[in-house]
Amino acid sequence: MPMDIPDSSGHDMPPGSGHDGQPGTAMSMLSERRGSATVTGVEARGREYLSVNGLRVPVTHSPDTTSLFRHSLGFSTYSAGGVSALPVLNGMADDRVATIVDGMRIESACPNHMNPALSYVDPDSVSKAVATAGITPVSIGGDSLGGTIEVERRDPQFAQAGKILVTGRVRGDYRSNGGGSGASGSMTVANDLLSLRWSGSYSHASDYTTGGDGKQVRSTSYLSFNHAVTAGLRKDNHLVAITVGQQDIPYEGFPNQYMDMTNNRSTYLNGKYKGDFDWGVLEARGFWQRVDHAMDMMSDKGGHSATTGMPMNTDSRTAGYTLKATIPLGPDHTLRLGSEFDHNGLNDWWPPLLNSMMMGPDTFHNINNGHRDRLGHYIQWNAQWLPRLSTELGFRNDLVMMNTGSVAPYSWTGMMSMADAMAAQKFNAASRGRTDTNFDVTALVHWHALDSLMIEGGYARKTRSPNLYERYSWAQGTMATSMIGWFGDGNGYVGNLNLTPEVANTASFTVTWHDPVDHRWEVKVQPYYTYTHNYINVVRIGEFTNGFSKLQFVNHNAQSYGINASGSRQLWKTAAFGTGEIRANINWVRGQDLVNHSGLYHQMPTNGMVSLHETFENWTGRVEVTLVKSKSTVDWLRNEQRTPGYALLGLGGSYRWRNLTLDASIENVCNQKYYLPLGGMSLGDYKATGVLSPLAGMGRSFNVSLSASF
Repeated sequence: MPMDIPDSSGHDMPPGSGHDGQPGTAMSMLSERRGSATVTGVEARGREYLSVNGLRVPVTHSPDTTSLFRHSLGFSTYSAGGVSALPVLNGMADDRVATIVDGMRIESACPNHMNPALSYVDPDSVSKAVATAGITPVSIGGDSLGGTIEVERRDPQFAQAGKILVTGRVRGDYRSNGGGSGASGSMTVANDLLSLRWSGSYSHASDYTTGGDGKQVRSTSYLSFNHAVTAGLRKDNHLVAITVGQQDIPYEGFPNQYMDMTNNRSTYLNGKYKGDFDWGVLEARGFWQRVDHAMDMMSDKGGHSATTGMPMNTDSRTAGYTLKATIPLGPDHTLRLGSEFDHNGLNDWWPPLLNSMMMGPDTFHNINNGHRDRLGHYIQWNAQWLPRLSTELGFRNDLVMMNTGSVAPYSWTGMMSMADAMAAQKFNAASRGRTDTNFDVTALVHWHALDSLMIEGGYARKTRSPNLYERYSWAQGTMATSMIGWFGDGNGYVGNLNLTPEVANTASFTVTWHDPVDHRWEVKVQPYYTYTHNYINVVRIGEFTNGFSKLQFVNHNAQSYGINASGSRQLWKTAAFGTGEIRANINWVRGQDLVNHSGLYHQMPTNGMVSLHETFENWTGRVEVTLVKSKSTVDWLRNEQRTPGYALLGLGGSYRWRNLTLDASIENVCNQKYYLPLGGMSLGDYKATGVLSPLAGMGRSFNVSLSASF
């Protein structure tokens, strides 16, 4: 259903038009067909209006970019820091999801994965965000199992010929729970040939409180800054853009980890070229990123002292390129060819702690000059055989090369370091270089059986190689192994040089039934099944005195299956009462290790949302109810906790007047206490109180934001 939306100057414009009257700069519905996959699109100027699968959805007040996908089918998150949640698609999380930011594949540079790819981009600067779960085209896949998330900042804006464009926007927001606040802004100066844009953001919050009893959840504060400058050049059918940016996170608490992030600085350079030729379209990117990362215990965990805590440092370098060519082979066939390369270099060392017998006297080298290089190529053929029948066939090869240097414990002779010293000697004597040759295949069929009925189905073989920590975490001591792990479960993890790549075979189909005339209703159902050879899981190799376990990564076979469904219905559309619509979705997934017969770790229980939306002139309103079933299927090897079910009520609305937009919402209106099914253990509170429990969610919060564009 067509809707007018504001451009960055505050004037109404038809969908798909920009400042210069060219298509595609204000908003697009991301209509590219992605087979039997969950596709979510977000493309707009700013955050007042978002389009998700062609539906208007409310803005997010969260500073975490993963929140853009909160309404998406099959999507959930591993809870982490305030801006660093880990994405989950159809039960597959973190590294099993290919996360691409401005064309860059960014690996976490941290043994706790505190700096995932989406933490480097502020939600307010996002122009395009697409989550594709399940069967993904080879052109956006590779080295992943669960799906792909693509996030793009805005392309440069240009003026009409002979004119000068000066445009920008500012935004401020406040969240009562935790005293969260934020600000963001951007400004562009351009003519029809050159464009220059600055953008920046700030976000801060103190520890949040739970619903019901209003208890403080320790280690949930954060402070984040982002800055970027983009220069663009457009000539005829060619576009060149170069972005230089920097992010600083002086601190970010992690309530389900023993450590917190005490500094994270990222500096990056990203170049993009896109050209239209007679033979097709060529896209090229080159990128470089440096990350300097530090962990320690913040004050509420007893750190920030020369003789307490545990300093841990990581230095990462990422560089690479992508080349994509789209070649029409007549009116009904399209060929896509691509080449990609990613280099990830990593040093992970832990400086000695003053006067500590356990953490000293030398530096602990966890990963020394490690690297993970991936070279990938693909070919993809899209064919329209009949007006209602199309197919997609793709083949991909990824060569993953990994190695690391020799390592060292805190001490080679001390009794407290004996287990680590012996493990280091064994690791250094082993051959550590590994090369994996991986292959992916995707086959999809799309059949528009009736005007009101679409059926998509297909199969995908997807492969992922282990990350650096899964292969090269060598230590065996209790303290050192407890520092490894991005699962928030309190356990310790040991790597395995003998790991082989995971190979997932997925079959899935999607049935979409909708109103083909007035688009008043739609029902979508997506069942799927995945069998994974050599799934990287764990075995228990020891017990700690605090009740947690020492686990080692191993290859097991596993299966996961589930169903996602959504529906929408327009309830009314009148001049007197505006437009009202009800929407609902439900997600169910179940995963099982076929060797030890435990549930796969961190599988979201059955969950869904029912929401009512009203639009009247410049007003919008919404009522949302989030429903989550109790978590009863758990991974007993990791001592995963069961959590009770809950229902949360949310209210919100916005008003737009000229170039100003005011948005307000209340989250968890009833101030209910609940525990996050994927939140792991509340280790920050455990450190302070000695009481161990699952991580509790945020209580009632009043949120407000005001944005202005010019």
